[in-house]
Amino acid sequence: MLEKLKQLFAQVDMTEGRPWEKIVVFTIPMLIGNIAQQLYNTVDSIVVGRYVGDNALAAVGSASPILNLLLVLFVGISMGASIMVSQYFGSRDRENLSRTIGSTITLTAAATLFLMVFCSVLIRPVLHMLNTPDSILDWCASYLLIWLMGIGGSAYYNILCGVLRGLGDSLSALVYLLVATVLNIILDVWFVTGLRLGVAGVALATVIAQMVSAVLCFLKLRRMTHLFDMEMKYIKPHRENIMTVMRLGLPSGVTQAIFSLAMVIVQSLTNSFGEMVIAANVIIMRVDGFAMMPNFSFGTAMTTYAGQNVGARKLDRVKEGARQGTFIAAGTSAVITALILLFGRNLMAIFTNTSELVILSADMMSILAAGYIAMAVTQSLSGVMRGAGDTVTPMWISMVTTVAIRVPLAYGIAWATRTPELPQGRYQCIWISLLISWVLGAALTVFCYRLGKWKKKIL
Repeated sequence: MLEKLKQLFAQVDMTEGRPWEKIVVFTIPMLIGNIAQQLYNTVDSIVVGRYVGDNALAAVGSASPILNLLLVLFVGISMGASIMVSQYFGSRDRENLSRTIGSTITLTAAATLFLMVFCSVLIRPVLHMLNTPDSILDWCASYLLIWLMGIGGSAYYNILCGVLRGLGDSLSALVYLLVATVLNIILDVWFVTGLRLGVAGVALATVIAQMVSAVLCFLKLRRMTHLFDMEMKYIKPHRENIMTVMRLGLPSGVTQAIFSLAMVIVQSLTNSFGEMVIAANVIIMRVDGFAMMPNFSFGTAMTTYAGQNVGARKLDRVKEGARQGTFIAAGTSAVITALILLFGRNLMAIFTNTSELVILSADMMSILAAGYIAMAVTQSLSGVMRGAGDTVTPMWISMVTTVAIRVPLAYGIAWATRTPELPQGRYQCIWISLLISWVLGAALTVFCYRLGKWKKKIL
């Protein structure tokens, strides 16, 4: 029994065995983890909304876009580290693997210290610049300040999970996330309902839970000495490794930042259509968060798969896995699309009792449904290119589809469909533009993958 448990938590070597099987086994824990993460965030909102009030819920919600932008730096470091670790693991390069992991730990510490010192003094000026209402400004500021003071936990958890995934271990990352989720729920309820700490209690619960999960990730890595060394000479910063991590990871961070900013721009268009459309958009985005999980999980799995196999110089195996992984991801999304089309109104009714809003949300969700298949192709093949070391091409594709296509198209359709009865145009422009950008993104991704320039980016 003990031996089977050890095998379950062992790293997955994706350079051997049937590609599709390795990809699926690696993806399932990440998919469960993504669902847990979504529930993690949902519980925060439920607790603060029900036990503190609507203004407290608004304060936490207003802080979220700022937190997403702050995490962009760590998204980049995590992606760069995961790519390097997977390639060096695949090539059995113990020296560079040790240097990369050690340099990543040092780089994360430096980035954490920078954000804690630099961003803490900017919290209130930024909140004023964003026209945060006075009624929630103090709550927003306290939430962000506590979160920044404990940002090390979130940073190290996300980045060390990236290292574990690069080594082929997605199951440990899942277990530690589940531990953090359960701990966060318990602390949320205790701090908010028992100690009456309000918004600060929610922030404090999140910080503690993420610190615990970060420590568990670090202890797991300390036990993997059969793969790499974690001596002081490797923990010291190595300029070449740090620069490579940043070169590989920065495009992913930039992509996330641009996507966040583009969403803000489109949100202003959504607001112009009134409260009903705004509410429908909120519901759709919540359902979308779950519908996209398989795509993001397969994309991350393909990054690790490609990284290990290009490190082992098995390019034919990379192509075989790319075909099989993309096919499975698209098939999974096709099932999700069918469920959305069949049970759309039932899904929307979970969020509201207003029949008009249920019908509106379900109709708009049906516009997006087929786009999830396109996104499965984009995420899978982008994952392959990133795993090979080409993080720039997916960045440009994302920028083109989001900034050059989606935003102008949304405003263009709205302008072209204006009538005396609809002075703002047709609200469907929001979701039609998103669908078109997803489909064109998939076409561009397939073209760039087949072009093959990603093969020249191998470390």
